[in-house]
Amino acid sequence: MTNKNIGPKRLVVGAHYGLRDWLAQRATAVVMAVYTVILLVLFLTGRNFSYEGWQAIFTCQWFRAATFAVILSLLYHAWVGIRDVWMDYVTKNVFVRIVFQVATILWLVACAFYAAQILWRV
Repeated sequence: MTNKNIGPKRLVVGAHYGLRDWLAQRATAVVMAVYTVILLVLFLTGRNFSYEGWQAIFTCQWFRAATFAVILSLLYHAWVGIRDVWMDYVTKNVFVRIVFQVATILWLVACAFYAAQILWRV
């Protein structure tokens, strides 16, 4: 008895196979790492460590946009990780998994709106 469902002729069906999500997490990690280096350089070369000094950094539109891009990267990075946890480890019940995933999406979208409000209120 031979198994014809192995190798290059195997039947692959389903929603996710991992490579796209793996690459997305690596790309978002690079974005966050570059932002961290920029923030460290600004911190180590700065002289005004008061609220006004930090406010001056965030008055530049490019820095606000970069910060928001990092926040979006962080939220997408978190989404991929949490979604995988919900799918692989928490429950095999489809309804419960969808409820957890929708709750996670709503929470992450709310975090994005709150972050935007904070960034453009300064």
